[in-house]
Amino acid sequence: MDTTPLMARVRVTLAVLLLLAGSLVLLDGWAEPRGSSGVLLPVSGPIGPATSDFFVRTLRGAAEQGASLVIVTIDTPGGLDSSMRDMVQAILASPVPVVAYVSPSGARAASAGTFLVYASHVAAMAPATNLGAATPVQIGGSGGSVQPADDEKDGKDAENGKSGGPGTALERKSVNDAAAYIRSLAQLRDRNLEWAETAVRTGASLPADEALAAGVVDLVEPDLARLLQALDGRTVKLQSGEVVLHTTGLVLIDVQPDWRTELLSLITNPNVAYLLMLIGIYGLLLEGYHPGALVPGVVGAISLLLALFAFQVLSVNYAGLALIALGVILIVAETFVPSFGALGLGGIVAFVVGSVMLLDDGVPGFSIAWQLIGAMALVGSAVLLAILSYAVRARRRPVVSGTEGLLREQAEALAGFDRQGLVRVHGETWSATSHAPIHAGQRLRITKVHGLTLEVEPEQD
Repeated sequence: MDTTPLMARVRVTLAVLLLLAGSLVLLDGWAEPRGSSGVLLPVSGPIGPATSDFFVRTLRGAAEQGASLVIVTIDTPGGLDSSMRDMVQAILASPVPVVAYVSPSGARAASAGTFLVYASHVAAMAPATNLGAATPVQIGGSGGSVQPADDEKDGKDAENGKSGGPGTALERKSVNDAAAYIRSLAQLRDRNLEWAETAVRTGASLPADEALAAGVVDLVEPDLARLLQALDGRTVKLQSGEVVLHTTGLVLIDVQPDWRTELLSLITNPNVAYLLMLIGIYGLLLEGYHPGALVPGVVGAISLLLALFAFQVLSVNYAGLALIALGVILIVAETFVPSFGALGLGGIVAFVVGSVMLLDDGVPGFSIAWQLIGAMALVGSAVLLAILSYAVRARRRPVVSGTEGLLREQAEALAGFDRQGLVRVHGETWSATSHAPIHAGQRLRITKVHGLTLEVEPEQD
């Protein structure tokens, strides 16, 4: 039987199947894949170096994994300007479309969060949310906040340098810089320019519905499912060009902060930084009092370095830091100078006042808890009282060494004598004189000490 026609038909069939498979692959490559993945990136709480590091690394990872969309859920009271700018730069440079979504209901995108919303390719909010209040606050220097202009004209005059404007020169520079920055973001994303500047200069805020009506945000949706439906088919502009979003069947991967982010957040927490500083100072002091102990010195050095790292990323009031240093010096001096508690009390007062001033509360989430300061003040006071009470008790104790200590001791006659002989005191043999006859083994009381000779008398029962 001739199998040549059969083999020919099989070859033709295989070729047709390969062509169909290749066509499907090509079509799939040109069309947006259904069921592709996106990244859900949460930004909650105060924005600091830890949040910025996690945000930038996640955006970079989304681009490397080929994600088609990144949705950033925002609920923040604000944060540090440097961290916010790092996050904005990452959004602007991202090859993956970024959607800022202020959610859940009741959330806010205040201060630095407003800049993130304006920088994103698509801005969305959930009902009962708000954004704004983006006025920069001066901390660590003057200790005060920037006073906004009374109206828009005053703000523009201050920006153009036509009038002195409110606040100091440094405060005006900060406001003008932030206003220009958010205007540039608004121009890039074609959003409301005037309100953006008003949010910086006067601290204005808007709820979700009014923000949508004013052209501040693009969408108001109650949940992620409705948001994905609204995003489907929307065109966004990236640095590489325009991209059409296809979000039907999009699978969102929820990315949570990793251990590194949690560790940085813990170290840069103001309360933890404050405790690390105290541990570092007292650890080094203990090492100085007991050289060679090693453990206090090692723990103190590590804690102090971590505290210095935390204070570099936090806004430190240097007057408060100087008062804390003065308080520590006074407390240490109390142990060397007999001031009856004056130096120690002054040191505690300086320490507490410096702690209050150390970190201003201008940026939400970056201030030391009053309860912690009070607890440290109570601990310091208790330690000072313990030292003073110990010193008082030690002063009232009888002298147990030297000549004065011998006057309270008893002696035993080694042999009988009339005027001069030998006695034993604490296992030592001393020369002794007596005005009364002494017999061997008699218990004697020391009355005077003349160099290496004791004057004794029989002890009365």
